Amino acid sequence: MTVTYVIDGSAVTGLDSFWDAIGEAVNGPGGYFGRGLDAFADCLSGGFGTPDDGAFVIEWRDHVHSAHALGHEETARRLEGLLPRVHPTNRARVEAELAEARAGRGPTLFDLLVEIITDRTAPGTLRLR
Repeated sequence: MTVTYVIDGSAVTGLDSFWDAIGEAVNGPGGYFGRGLDAFADCLSGGFGTPDDGAFVIEWRDHVHSAHALGHEETARRLEGLLPRVHPTNRARVEAELAEARAGRGPTLFDLLVEIITDRTAPGTLRLR
């Protein structure tokens, strides 16, 4: 049986609220389902609330609202937070990504989250509504 997890995209106002929304969609009120891109990717692999056999769907309602909230501005904010603690070998890359985000170019957090979901789950798992 396929389980459907519903993300209320209208409640997403930034990355922190996305983590709350996906955590609650999968594991109920106050639920955890990753609070970083790597942790989120790991959680999608099963065993953190999703069925181990991968029989689940993520229905992201009002995803257009989420796409705006997780756009270039929020992407830049995240990168600004990472910059002080990034490893020196990655600093130039993060600075370049930050410059692109500030200029309204490049992938957004929304794009990255969608990419993680589609890369880590079966085709058709993500349904944008």
